[in-house]
Amino acid sequence: MFGFIRLAILGFIALSVIFWLVRIYARSLRREALEDEWAEAEAAGAAPGPREIYVAIGLKNYERSLLRKLIWLVYIGPIALVAGLIYLVNYA
Repeated sequence: MFGFIRLAILGFIALSVIFWLVRIYARSLRREALEDEWAEAEAAGAAPGPREIYVAIGLKNYERSLLRKLIWLVYIGPIALVAGLIYLVNYA
């Protein structure tokens, strides 16, 4: 029993670290893409306003996007896998 509790605690900590790293990485990729879009629009002579405002609005839209919500699979996937393995080992 104590081994399972230790596994659960260490697993949660590891998944939390991975979740935050993936979240920060995905946000930085989106920010870079928005900055590139703004630079291309400015080069074409149709800048959509100040760069900081354009990026801030784009990141606000990103926070409500499906991609942002899919990052939660970092928690759901391994937990479902371990639960499935426990079920198969004990009851199948």
